[in-house]
Amino acid sequence: MTMNCLTRVTLAAALSLSALGAQAAEVEWRLSHWLPATHPIQPQGIEPWAESIKEASGGRINITIFPAQQLGAAPDHYDMARDGIADVTYVNPGYQAGRFPIASLIEIPFQVTNATDGAAAMHEWYAQYAEKEMPDVKVCMMNPHDPGAFHSKTPIHVPADVSGMNVRPANATIARFVSLLGGSSVQVSAPEAREALSKGVADAMTFPWNSVYLFGIDQILHQHLDMPFYASLQTLLISKASYEALPDDLKTVIDDHCTPEWSKTFSTGWADWEAAGRQKMIDSPDHTLYEPTDDEIALWREAAAPLLDSWKKDVTAKGYDADAIYQSYMDTLEKYGVKY
Repeated sequence: MTMNCLTRVTLAAALSLSALGAQAAEVEWRLSHWLPATHPIQPQGIEPWAESIKEASGGRINITIFPAQQLGAAPDHYDMARDGIADVTYVNPGYQAGRFPIASLIEIPFQVTNATDGAAAMHEWYAQYAEKEMPDVKVCMMNPHDPGAFHSKTPIHVPADVSGMNVRPANATIARFVSLLGGSSVQVSAPEAREALSKGVADAMTFPWNSVYLFGIDQILHQHLDMPFYASLQTLLISKASYEALPDDLKTVIDDHCTPEWSKTFSTGWADWEAAGRQKMIDSPDHTLYEPTDDEIALWREAAAPLLDSWKKDVTAKGYDADAIYQSYMDTLEKYGVKY
């Protein structure tokens, strides 16, 4: 009788623990991004970040990931966080030209040498301005890709070669650069780029190296300018309503996962993966990489110079001190050892 009683008690306790373990998390968040689930930013950036939050919160916060524009189009992801369509969104600010002029400074060529310490520097710098420029959301992380290059159907060696070309630019700043060079911009998101190129709507694009393979663009573009000259910024944003609804201890968990150190960690896997694509092309007989001479690099730098003047004009028009913001960015890049 005692044994039966003990057995019933043990069984009841086991069932109770099982039920507790099966309970839903206290907070269920949805994270939306527009890249395919196979893109390295998901397994090497987003998933480890979400898992770390789950662990740090003792399982109280669970984040479900929705890739490939399942919840909305790529250019809409800022507004999706603002409006609570998703709790966390992955945003390319450059997809909406002119909306975030301070952040667009990051997109100007010849400023940052890598995407890892560069991400930490960008995070520290932009934290001064995030509440002013993106007041509707909580800016959590900065995520530049490994510096990208020109990829084209016909060779591009000097700025004059872009004249007359239709180019899919990485962001609004590069679109402006293409226009300065006499080319025309084909404004499509990364997932739509292959179709534009295959249909002849675009002749070239700016892109990081291994993503050329990921999106199947290596089958269309075989000429590559071997010069890492620009970075495209992505940000991880959190709905303010979702964040404010958290108890204080869980807000602390989120705050601890929205730091310059996390921006670097979040960016490292993708940066390493992209860099490997360049060597893959070097080893391939199907691709030609052209390394510009010092004189040709000087031509590219000269051609890009008006972008900074234009950026200062745009930022000043919004009521900001453009010179002070620019100097702050340069100082922060230098502090992290990533100034071009």
